[in-house]
Amino acid sequence: MKKADRKIFVLDTSVILYDHSAIENFEEHDVAIPIQVLEELDTFKKGNDTINFEAREFIRHLDDIAKSDVLTDWQPLNGATHGAFKVVAKHELNGVDATKVFQDSKNDHQILNATLTIKRQNPGRKVVLVSKDIALRLKAKSLGIMAEDYLTGKIRDVRDKLYTGRTVVEDFNEEAIDDLFANGRTAVEDLGMERPSGNHFFILKHKKKSILAKFDPRTGTVDRVEKHSVFGISPKNAEQALAMSALMDPEIKLVTMQGAAGTGKTLLALACALEQRREYRQIYVTRPVVPLSNKDIGYLPGDIQSKLDPYMQPLWDNLKLIKGQFEKHDGTPKRIDEMLENEKISIAPLAYIRGRSLSNIFFIVDEAQNLTPLEIKTVISRAGEGTKIVFTGDIHQIDTPYLDTESNGLSYLIDKAKGDPLFAHITLEKGERSPLANLANELL
Repeated sequence: MKKADRKIFVLDTSVILYDHSAIENFEEHDVAIPIQVLEELDTFKKGNDTINFEAREFIRHLDDIAKSDVLTDWQPLNGATHGAFKVVAKHELNGVDATKVFQDSKNDHQILNATLTIKRQNPGRKVVLVSKDIALRLKAKSLGIMAEDYLTGKIRDVRDKLYTGRTVVEDFNEEAIDDLFANGRTAVEDLGMERPSGNHFFILKHKKKSILAKFDPRTGTVDRVEKHSVFGISPKNAEQALAMSALMDPEIKLVTMQGAAGTGKTLLALACALEQRREYRQIYVTRPVVPLSNKDIGYLPGDIQSKLDPYMQPLWDNLKLIKGQFEKHDGTPKRIDEMLENEKISIAPLAYIRGRSLSNIFFIVDEAQNLTPLEIKTVISRAGEGTKIVFTGDIHQIDTPYLDTESNGLSYLIDKAKGDPLFAHITLEKGERSPLANLANELL
């Protein structure tokens, strides 16, 4: 490719904190970063969160690229198919100055000036600012700079094409339904259906008849799914019954559940975990801490436990609901309290798993849509022998800056893991919290 045909992509800090290897993902095109990005990364290098890891890894990578050379000159990236890389240290502006336009010299506007400098130094070449910050992209476009989101790791057309885990078949063969109902299992070929690539659920209907089924890739059969009460919680719709089937299957080690608030994701996962408590060393229920208004939890009053309680409260609410299904004389609520005291059940922020062994654990990660693909990978890679991991969340309710329905870790995992025999997914659509909650989800 001729040099004039190669694009120049300018990356901002949000891209590096999302993916430290981002500069390697633009094929034969050239990549530049403003020196203000290095300044911001320096403030992120200390800490144990994923963004701190990303900052440290990128800084090490730049040190490896530079070696004995300077970064203000174009340096070749690894591989013959890659372009070159440089740091923009000085601004050479001709007319437009973002710090004057927006009357603020903060780093975002310096990054815009660095992009304007690259444009001025490379006439005839296409220069694009890449950022996960929507506001910065809009500011760039208002100054005549092409801008786009970082696309690596994004799952396109999520709203229409994301895997749901189930297929609804109308007007299915009545005899086949009756046969499956009577025998509980049949070969997928006998149902006249194509063989799915992994664990997959079916809702087979014929007029007023219907049956729930799951394809098992280990046996090549379609098995009937029955509705069962699990630790006092009964499925209220077909999707919940299918989800419970995956949660209770010991051969399925990775489960994802996606759905709006009130569809029962966390409740089902917790109930199924309690039902299988004797099969696992510990039940660990967690969620990422996403500070309110993007402020660090340090501004909240009290000790660390007091600061974290508001974030963990929804998990405690689900546990209380399960306890409430049993009469006091049944003894179950007391056993649950004992499991909490003995840490057989542990409810804590996701950051607390660092350094922990995840062997023989039923591990539930709530609000997984607020995790990056790398964070999802980090959690799964910690799984030891006998561990089952369940991710729940709503990809349309994201509280983390720079993530969206296409780039969050839950969407990424659902898309990449589908078809694997260790994985199962189900999308829950019907809200069961209350008619009022359903009204909010459907109309507002």
